[in-house]
Amino acid sequence: MRTASSLALAGLLVAKAAATCDSNKLTPEKLAADITTGELQNNLWNLNHIGNLNGGNRAFGLPGYKASVDYVLGRVAREDFSSFTTWTQSFVAFFSQTRSLELTGPDGEAVETVAMLYNPGTELPDGVTAPLVSVPVDDERGSGCFEDQYEGIDVEGKIALVRRGVCAVSDKLKVAKAKGALALVMWHQAEGTPTVATLGVENIGLLIPIATVYKAVGEAWVARLAAGEELTVHLVIDAIFEDRETWNVFAETKEGDPNNVVMLGAHLDSVQAGPGINDDGSGTTALLEIATALRRYTGIKNKVRLAWWGAEESGLLGSLHYTETLPAEEADKIRVYFNYDMIGSPFPEFAVYDGSNAGDRVVSQPLFDYLVAAGKPAYYGGFGSSSDYVGFLQLGIPSSGLFTGAGAPTDPCYHLACDTLDNIDWDGLTVNAKAAATVAAKFALDLEGVPPRTKTTVNKRSRNSIRAQFQKWARAKESGVLNKSCSHGEKTTV
Repeated sequence: MRTASSLALAGLLVAKAAATCDSNKLTPEKLAADITTGELQNNLWNLNHIGNLNGGNRAFGLPGYKASVDYVLGRVAREDFSSFTTWTQSFVAFFSQTRSLELTGPDGEAVETVAMLYNPGTELPDGVTAPLVSVPVDDERGSGCFEDQYEGIDVEGKIALVRRGVCAVSDKLKVAKAKGALALVMWHQAEGTPTVATLGVENIGLLIPIATVYKAVGEAWVARLAAGEELTVHLVIDAIFEDRETWNVFAETKEGDPNNVVMLGAHLDSVQAGPGINDDGSGTTALLEIATALRRYTGIKNKVRLAWWGAEESGLLGSLHYTETLPAEEADKIRVYFNYDMIGSPFPEFAVYDGSNAGDRVVSQPLFDYLVAAGKPAYYGGFGSSSDYVGFLQLGIPSSGLFTGAGAPTDPCYHLACDTLDNIDWDGLTVNAKAAATVAAKFALDLEGVPPRTKTTVNKRSRNSIRAQFQKWARAKESGVLNKSCSHGEKTTV
């Protein structure tokens, strides 16, 4: 016979067990509360340290990226992450590196320059020595962007001096090459260190070598040329081009409906110029802390998949490889995608991506609402074509994400060596990471209102253009372009 006291004890144990069970149930509020500035900082300290140990960067094709992959796997593949499945996806991407760039000015001085990704090399060891010719500044159409801007200017066998801005750098190089220029010196249009740009793997063989100089240097040379001086400069670029293997990294909750996946992504690589702590260590650490928090909870109804993309800085290559090779039935299972690329800029804006695919506002609204409730001046911004959401938009998957700005004034260290731990607004990063956690939990629990992916998208780039991204490597090889590299001691066929 059970006594009243034994019944009371049993009831207490049941109540305690129920309370414990409830405490393990996922809610958006619990997940957001688990995101702390200290842990976000810890990850970024490690990524910065990786950069310091590996030539100052974590770029695709270089040791710092492999070390970054190992760091993420070291976190999400630990024994205490048993509620996750982790894997990598390898792919081969086209690697380019400017190993040295030397520009000697008209007075024999060494001029500080910034290298561009996929910059063609000069003949080695001699390089290019030629007179400078100034191309007129056109703030409206962009300087040196059109052939008619070269009317009355002879750059045949010379080096064009062109102001940066408006059109793509590769367009300036194509026009200058068509006019017979041997190389191009581009002077920055703004104060501060010129940012790195990619000339695009698709342009291999179509461009002339380029060196980018500071605004003050360019303006001084323009003034001297206008005064009738003849200025001759010497340019030597040692560049290599080759295929290299790299990886995407994934972690997915074991719990949840496999036919309804909530996906979050951030790119793991940096540019070669720096360790990439805001771009995109900020997104990387947010995803790591969301995964760390998720492992504590049950009741996940829809699977959560986190992706750390490789070779984003070389042209979104990791995410495009993933979306291009994703079978249609697997794409159908990805119900929402959130992209977190640069969410800790030192002077942040608070942009929420919102597009024209069906369902985008459904998934962007909760991010917007969280930021507004946190006192941040959030606003909706449109998608572009420069981050890892592109492939998901092409698949018609409802998408959103956060962005705090690139380049001055929001991030003056964008794509530069100074993108370090000192280049983060910790409050902005923490609020954005909490917003990302809140929304991940919301949709992990309920996808009501989120439509299936649209099989036809109104986004500018078509699915065929994504496929073409990967055909560029093959076309570059077939073109038989010859690039010189002293490390090989001979011509390297690309």
